[in-house]
Amino acid sequence: MSKEITQSDKPQTASDTAVTERAVTPAVDVFEDETGITLLADMPGVPRDQLELHVEGDALLIEGRVQPQTPNGLEAIYAELRVPRYRRSFTLSRELDTSKIDANLKDGVLTLRIPKQAHAQPRRIAVNAG
Repeated sequence: MSKEITQSDKPQTASDTAVTERAVTPAVDVFEDETGITLLADMPGVPRDQLELHVEGDALLIEGRVQPQTPNGLEAIYAELRVPRYRRSFTLSRELDTSKIDANLKDGVLTLRIPKQAHAQPRRIAVNAG
């Protein structure tokens, strides 16, 4: 895993300990470049209004509730999806600018772009001849 982000298995806030409902850990890919990191989290069945992203200090929490698609007038008598919730947390490097996170949910994949702070990004220094 990137030095910019590490996975946290423990709850990050006091309110997290109150959550007793089981959750599935979504698969996440993390990519890093010179300007920041990109996370791709698989969260099929989660609509945008049931997705929650929280940043508290250096902790990022991703949560989403699955909304099963059932035809009108029908009720599921058997369903293989037993845990209707995704949850995953990460500890972020202080080099990342959490105030500028860009989030996009499309086709069941959550894409988060977290840029590095300006002072942590590489920069080119012009040399004057003279």
